[in-house]
Amino acid sequence: MALALTVLSTNCSRAGESEWVSLFDGTTLSGWTKGGSQDSNWEVKDGSLVGTGRSSMLYSPKTYKNFRLRAELKINDHGNSGVYFRCPVPDGDFSKGYEAQVDSTHSDPIRTGSLYTFVHIYDQIVPPDTWFTYEIEVVTKEYRGDVIPHIKVSINGKLLYEFLDHGNTWKEGHFAFQQHDPGSRVEIRKVEVQELP
Repeated sequence: MALALTVLSTNCSRAGESEWVSLFDGTTLSGWTKGGSQDSNWEVKDGSLVGTGRSSMLYSPKTYKNFRLRAELKINDHGNSGVYFRCPVPDGDFSKGYEAQVDSTHSDPIRTGSLYTFVHIYDQIVPPDTWFTYEIEVVTKEYRGDVIPHIKVSINGKLLYEFLDHGNTWKEGHFAFQQHDPGSRVEIRKVEVQELP
């Protein structure tokens, strides 16, 4: 377990891995695409992506299969959001792609750190209105004769779990951030990806 945590925390690339690349310039929504309600609002404030208003998603410019994604996020009290990956199309549908939940105190009891519908955490790991770092590593590789996604989820450098998706649910796709409902306000900064072989 300690070795896995060390590997996830390092900035150094191993053989065959690319460097970390920023997906958000801190000043504009350049390259990002909104999907869902036109009444939702995505804007840049004080160097952060901020999502408010009605339900919607904000999608990355390109698709990814094997990668490490890390971002700093903050969710308001009673807010709900998600970090999506392998979303097949940017259409605003919450059911498409894997979702790493962002929820400290919302009425939905599935909390930050969960992989929605696959791995559920009900304890509060991060208080509301507090910046934290999400890191997600996804690699499709062999396991006991099957080639399946291996998904590692970490918060603030601590590995929470590794989930092996034997259903091979989502193959490749966009990253996306969710604006769940009008009572939610999510803030995101320092969005970076490292593509893996």
